[in-house]
Amino acid sequence: MKKKQPNILFIMTDDHAAHAMSCYGSKVNTTPQMDRLANMGARFDNCFCTNSICAPSRAVILSGKHSHLNGVKTLQDKFDGRQQTLPKILQANGYQTSIIGKWHLGHGGDNDPTGFDYWNIFPGQGAYINPTMYDMGELKQYTGYATDIVTDLTIDWIKNRDEEKPFFMMCHHKAPHRNWVPDEKHKDMYEDVEIPVPDTFNDTYEGRSDAVKFNLMKIEELTEFDLKQSFPEGLTEAELKYWKYQRYMKDYLRCIASVDDNIGRLLDYLEEEEILEDTIVVYTSDQGFFLGDHGWFDKRYMLEESLRMPFLMSYPKVIPAGTVINELVANLDFAETFLDYVGVEIPEDMQGCSFKAILEGNTPEDWSNSLYYRYWVYKGEHGVSPHYGIRTLDYKLICYLKEARDFSGVCLKEVEDKQWPQWELFDLRSDREEVQNIYDDPAYSEVVEALKVKLYEMKAQYQDYED
Repeated sequence: MKKKQPNILFIMTDDHAAHAMSCYGSKVNTTPQMDRLANMGARFDNCFCTNSICAPSRAVILSGKHSHLNGVKTLQDKFDGRQQTLPKILQANGYQTSIIGKWHLGHGGDNDPTGFDYWNIFPGQGAYINPTMYDMGELKQYTGYATDIVTDLTIDWIKNRDEEKPFFMMCHHKAPHRNWVPDEKHKDMYEDVEIPVPDTFNDTYEGRSDAVKFNLMKIEELTEFDLKQSFPEGLTEAELKYWKYQRYMKDYLRCIASVDDNIGRLLDYLEEEEILEDTIVVYTSDQGFFLGDHGWFDKRYMLEESLRMPFLMSYPKVIPAGTVINELVANLDFAETFLDYVGVEIPEDMQGCSFKAILEGNTPEDWSNSLYYRYWVYKGEHGVSPHYGIRTLDYKLICYLKEARDFSGVCLKEVEDKQWPQWELFDLRSDREEVQNIYDDPAYSEVVEALKVKLYEMKAQYQDYED
């Protein structure tokens, strides 16, 4: 008798940092439903993205290939739906497939979602309140809050599925993406609370690359549009920075609270339908986010708060409750892992590796515990320099390639005459906050040499031949 294939419910948010989840030790909020999912199955403590920006991360998850091969290096690139994807493979192997919510990979023609029996997606970023959505290409208006609507539509689709087939559902929330509009239920949450600032809130970037000293994503640069009210007068620069941080963080965390509630709704529904035991449930975000860390908001950098993805995975039949995984995994590995669990051959041209064996307590001897990262944007909204690098369990080596540029493509004057590339090395064992660049420290010269060898080996392995 053929083994029953599991359903897969893949829940993903946009820009949810792991350090804003209580199961990851958050100091700023609690997330009881996310904690519930973590306690049901596994929490991954070293899950990372290969390119910390929304559309590229989504393309990696769909394709199991790095950005330069799946064609989505930046937000301006559209995903060519004619290529091989995880949902197409599952669909060809008897799965019902669906995506509801944020797509963010282009719309129309070859950019529409493919490989899905049903899709209903936001145009672009989507709206928090009364959003429009493309229901199989037809633009429809919805009333309510986006997080609730996506959950409602997800439950409706599961409820009306063909129960003779397993399903693969991608439930993609807009939240907590900028500009952080909370719902009515949570709009006053944290009103009388002071959100603690991170230790690196006033980072001076001493000894660091020019690429981190000059960008356009400092807390000071949050606008009245972002914070949804006028700035108070009469404050010092430091006081205004703190005020902006409080406004930003409270709305950000309010959006997360709504996501948390709706994850609870989904878990409750699966339990009521008695299909939770047969369903792989994943919660993740397309990348991390800076929550005042280093004085920033947004993502893009290869630094921990931006690079790290929360990743929770439950499959009660297989994964022991309360499992914690320390091995390094990436969004590049998701597709391969799901295919492994459903018993479908993993295509040779996918570049990640299944971590199913790790979840079973049998870490492969050749598991690399190394990540290759590349951020490709040369002309981007937040002026973050293009860079690539390698992260291991102990170290991180980053190569910044060129000067930062602003949205219009004009060089930032402070850095246009600097010498490039510029390097940073961090010893993650003693410097978790990544404030001590030890690249030029003679004591680490052999580490630098070994990491560079491994970096260029991985660059070749993943067929990234661009300088």
